[in-house]
Amino acid sequence: MAAFDTICKHIHLPVQSGSDRILKKMNRLHTRQEYFDLIDNIRTIIPTCSISQDLIAGFPTETEEDHQDTLSLMEQVKYSFGYMFAYSERPGTMAARKLKDDIPETVKKKRLAEVVALQQEHSKYRTEKYLNKIVEVLIEKESKKSSEHWSGRTEHNSVAVFPKEYYNIGDFVNVKIIDCTSATLIGNAVEYSKNN
Repeated sequence: MAAFDTICKHIHLPVQSGSDRILKKMNRLHTRQEYFDLIDNIRTIIPTCSISQDLIAGFPTETEEDHQDTLSLMEQVKYSFGYMFAYSERPGTMAARKLKDDIPETVKKKRLAEVVALQQEHSKYRTEKYLNKIVEVLIEKESKKSSEHWSGRTEHNSVAVFPKEYYNIGDFVNVKIIDCTSATLIGNAVEYSKNN
């Protein structure tokens, strides 16, 4: 990835929990520290690489301390974005066979809300780093919110929208970022780059 410009500088690295105790219950093969070491290696080799996560809130037996371990892991990594879920039993899985779903729904929802809120804060922190910078965007489709705008992705898998002008799906366009949300970069095309 570091050697080739044609590879997106983004890695989806599911962690599921920041607690070693819960990771063991999930039958995951990594520890919290091993995960941090992997993140450090990625950032050493590809300093600008964006990283996303999968997290589960309210896994059976999860304590408040386990939950705080997850939040502290998120604080250390500051993911670009993530996929976060409250635990629900899935038939046939080891958790369903061996662990009682013992976390009340209200607690699951509260913990998930805290995880989502923290991720939104980190996502905004990451998108704000693009303000006033020029990024190359591959146009994928029309923006969902405006038929006058294109939507595409940067090399870091960030979504960017900008006015259509004379560009087409499949074009690579240099876009100056003038605003952002936690999930989307907003900008204007500054020059034509190349056709796909």
